[in-house]
Amino acid sequence: MTLTIYIDADACPVKDETYKVAARYTLPTFVVSNSFIQIPQSPLIKRMIVDAGPDIADDWIADQAVAGDIVITNDIPLAARVLAKDAYAIAPNGRAFTKDSIGAALAQRSIMEHIRSTGEITGGPPPFSNANRSQFLQTLDQTINRSQKLRR
Repeated sequence: MTLTIYIDADACPVKDETYKVAARYTLPTFVVSNSFIQIPQSPLIKRMIVDAGPDIADDWIADQAVAGDIVITNDIPLAARVLAKDAYAIAPNGRAFTKDSIGAALAQRSIMEHIRSTGEITGGPPPFSNANRSQFLQTLDQTINRSQKLRR
């Protein structure tokens, strides 16, 4: 059974990198968004446009992903949902979410939401860099190899 890659695509800066790696391993890839996103012509890459609304794309990805699949997302609650299904979750900056780290990530997210709700300006994440892109490629490659070994 081949693993599948799902891209939470609306704000993903590493779609092109994911397409290239997926092609190298001949892995099916779903690009999930609530608006049209251009994708390469490939029988391996499928566009899935879902209705607009909070968490609709996340719900679709979480429903589809199975153990060993890979989800590319910055969304921490989505990462938690796919990890619970024994799938992998990788942020575009190369951070691999794990069952050991997801609890702390969810707690940090909750704290930051609370701080922002008080009107405090928190500044947001640092700019996306070439080092982030490189780390993402390395993590994606390692995760594909790990998943494929476990599926044999």
